[in-house]
Amino acid sequence: MNKSKREAIFKRFQEANPDPTTELHYGNRFQLLIAVILSAQATDRSVNQATAALFRQVRTPQAMLELGEAGLKRHIRTIGLYNSKASNIIATCRILAERHGGRVPGEREALEALPGVGRKTANVILNTAFGEPTIAVDTHIFRVANRTGIAPGKTVLQVEKKLLKVVPEPYLRNAHHWLILHGRYTCTARRPRCPGCLIHDLCEYRHKSEPVERP
Repeated sequence: MNKSKREAIFKRFQEANPDPTTELHYGNRFQLLIAVILSAQATDRSVNQATAALFRQVRTPQAMLELGEAGLKRHIRTIGLYNSKASNIIATCRILAERHGGRVPGEREALEALPGVGRKTANVILNTAFGEPTIAVDTHIFRVANRTGIAPGKTVLQVEKKLLKVVPEPYLRNAHHWLILHGRYTCTARRPRCPGCLIHDLCEYRHKSEPVERP
């Protein structure tokens, strides 16, 4: 895919959705961190359902420590891997309270040192909470980048590095959200909704179906 096509793709994404953001519900950076940790191998909807009551009660690492692991599990038991996630969250809250003054750090190294936080989670926090032009490559972004031809790669890290290189700079900050939403609702895994796709004529997917003709 050439530079002009990528430029046109992201321009359309921007025109259709000028201010994209995560679909996770949160009230501050700490709650966002917890929601992202919980979202691993889970849907945003299931996380939002589980955190609705939790976040009314817990807004800080100290409040989470006071709730305790058993109390946290009662809130998140509908989410997959909730036992290990609860353990990681309590350990993370302890580190935030003891080493970071109860605040979520804005540095990658400090974020990735937190239990339950890997590169993808760190990228989400850096992008959504701190406005950095990072791209957290999940299954949706990996699929869209490869299928459309925007940034093909064999591994998540390859796709991330290529996206950071080829996405036009004015669109980098929001590219993460546009690509996730496109993969979640249009360029879906089993049956991509090509006929109504915003970038149908720019996409290089060989097996795409024809667009819907409009009068």
